[in-house]
Amino acid sequence: MSYFCPRNFSGNKGLHQPAPFHKAYNFMKVTEHIARAKDTLISFEILPPLKGKSIESIYDHLDPLMEFKPSFINVTYHRSEHMFKKKADGAFEKVEIRKRPGTVGICAAIMNHYNIDAVPHLICGGFSREETENALIDLNFLGIDNVLVLRGDAPKNETFFEPDPHGHSYAIELLDQVVHMNNGVYLEDDLQSGVKTSFCIGVAGYPEKHFEAPNMQTDISHLKRKVENGADYIVTQMFFDNQKFFDFVNKCREMGITVPIIPGLKPLTSKKQMTILPRIFHVDIPSDLSSEIVKCKTDKDVELVGTEWLIAQSKELKAFGVPVLHYYTLGKPKVVRQAVEAIM
Repeated sequence: MSYFCPRNFSGNKGLHQPAPFHKAYNFMKVTEHIARAKDTLISFEILPPLKGKSIESIYDHLDPLMEFKPSFINVTYHRSEHMFKKKADGAFEKVEIRKRPGTVGICAAIMNHYNIDAVPHLICGGFSREETENALIDLNFLGIDNVLVLRGDAPKNETFFEPDPHGHSYAIELLDQVVHMNNGVYLEDDLQSGVKTSFCIGVAGYPEKHFEAPNMQTDISHLKRKVENGADYIVTQMFFDNQKFFDFVNKCREMGITVPIIPGLKPLTSKKQMTILPRIFHVDIPSDLSSEIVKCKTDKDVELVGTEWLIAQSKELKAFGVPVLHYYTLGKPKVVRQAVEAIM
């Protein structure tokens, strides 16, 4: 069990000060939270702020949600992007830019500020194996024992995923690297008696099938391999049809996957999401939901419909007995707050 020494990392005296601390907070793994729970837990997922923004933007985002006592907060990782910048001579130079850095630091700040477990995402794209190992070492030093490992998406303006030349091509390879470190095995062959880390490892699941998988059976077979290789729990892609999630869970159980499966939920808040979400995330919008959204005259109306749908989804999933309701807040904490408030 890890203990995190509290300090005010915000650097702003009197602003967003943590509560007085009398003893070390006992942080837990995601699976420990689930094992000890007497009811469905709540968790949230946030984006790191854009480069140049303050950690205060994270606190402003999360403060309205803290009354619900989330068990953990996920922080996404974003790969670098390639952009072309015009030079003085008129030629264009290809440069690499990471717009949302800081996942590791944000997780440390959240744990310090709120005394809540943070779960950093780790991705394959844009990172070498050595960079991944160094990030894991930093997380271990900070007492952050939860990670969610993902392949990650292709860069913007690129069709296919391309791994770093010295990185991983698939999430299962990244998973294996974390498992190796849990066993004290590092990249350097001559490194003897390496410290064993103790990461609780989450992986992604797709109730509507990963878009690159030929069929659901194959997709779940790949997921089962991740569990067999050491994944401790599964968090799903967003979905809007609960039946797809129920069917996914049943198929996973039939194939021998026994680890907790956490549903990922996102509110619909604008008409443009009707085309953006299916195109980018390969998810279906149920006809009942799309029909109501089509009737909406403004995005404010869409937000009301989306909130009601999210509440109904949450209640049904809770009745189904899911271990955690995981909300992708992504700039919409007010909507998520209304949904969680309705089911508490």
